[in-house]
Amino acid sequence: MQEEVGLTFLHVTHDQEEAMTMADTVAVMNKGRIEQLGAPAVLYELPRTVFVANFLGQSNLFTGQVIAQNSTSMTVDAEGHQIVVPKARAQRSNGHVTVGVRPEKLILSREVPVASSDNNVLGPGRVIDVSFSGVSTQYLIQMPGMATIVLFAQNLGMGPTASEGDEVWVSWHVEHGFGLEDEAEPGSRFPADTDTASLAAQKKRALMSELGEA
Repeated sequence: MQEEVGLTFLHVTHDQEEAMTMADTVAVMNKGRIEQLGAPAVLYELPRTVFVANFLGQSNLFTGQVIAQNSTSMTVDAEGHQIVVPKARAQRSNGHVTVGVRPEKLILSREVPVASSDNNVLGPGRVIDVSFSGVSTQYLIQMPGMATIVLFAQNLGMGPTASEGDEVWVSWHVEHGFGLEDEAEPGSRFPADTDTASLAAQKKRALMSELGEA
């Protein structure tokens, strides 16, 4: 008996989470073209483009020049911060690239994390907003010269571990980063005053407008 495979073509709708849980394969479409096709978990963990990275949830995106690489990883200089990404999780490994990490993969620290080849560390930064939602807390963190970083922390204790105005560091396991195929021009694609949330909103509004005119 042939196995049935569910294929969902995902536009901008209010039922994205339901589509992601019901389908075996999801096709994310942008301007009538399939941007990426694959299992929901793969699209979320390994988006190929900026559009997919910000359409399916939020992503913290950084652009910079690849300054070093070996057989397994590459190092990107993003506004003076070195970010390491596995080559197996990157679409491009030369030139000026865009790399990212999901907000829930980030770890918030009140002190400088211990240096390790397994972790990327950004900081110090400043908490500019804290939103407590019960299950988790969303932090918006301003890093010098970079876009606002979004961090989701599961509430395992009595509440938020940092307050607005606190100095903090952000880190994540190298294996959680990803690299996109979009060609990023130095200083032009993601200006420092544009955060990932507004990028996603802009792209969704543009697509909704196009769908409405069709």
